[in-house]
Amino acid sequence: MRDNQNDWRSQALEEFRKNGGKPVAFPVEAKAPEGFYFSKEVDENWFYAVGGANANVTGVVTAVPDAHGNPKIGIDYQANVWDRYNWDEGKGVSIGPLEIPDGQMAKLHRVGLAQEFDMSGSGGVQHYELGSAEDNGDPLPGPEESRDGRMNPGREQQQGRTTPDAGRGTGR
Repeated sequence: MRDNQNDWRSQALEEFRKNGGKPVAFPVEAKAPEGFYFSKEVDENWFYAVGGANANVTGVVTAVPDAHGNPKIGIDYQANVWDRYNWDEGKGVSIGPLEIPDGQMAKLHRVGLAQEFDMSGSGGVQHYELGSAEDNGDPLPGPEESRDGRMNPGREQQQGRTTPDAGRGTGR
C-alpha cells in the first residue's frame, strides 16, 4: 500500500476536483508481480504451514469533503492470500534432523494417502487515512487493529477453537 498511496491520493484529488468537490470513490488493487515465500526467520509457523503464496490488497479509495469543503482522502482495504497447497518435485523441507522431500509427499497424494488443496484467506476490512494533498506518514494499521476499535469476532472465535475443524470453511 505504501508504494501506491501517493498515486491513489493524487488520483482521488484529481477526481474530487473534476467532480466539483463532491464525494468520489474508486477501486484499487496492489499485487506483487510474483508470489512470495515465508522464511523461518520471518515467521516459522507460516514457513512450515504454507511455504509460499500469492497475495494482494484490494480496496476502495474515497475523497469526501470535510466541514470546510476540503478533500479528506482515505482507503478501506483488505489483504488477501491464496495458493495451491501442493508438493513439487525437487523441493523439500528440513524439520530438525528430518529431511522431507516434496517428491515423497507428492507420491502420498497420488496414492490417496495425502491431499493437495486450494487455500485462501482474507483479513478484515481496515481503514487508513491518506490525508489531504500530502502523505500523512502514519503507520498502516496492524493485524489486530480495526477501523473503529471493534475486534473481529470470527478471528477471536478461531483463535480460541479447540477442535480441529471448528469454524473451518470449504477451503476455498
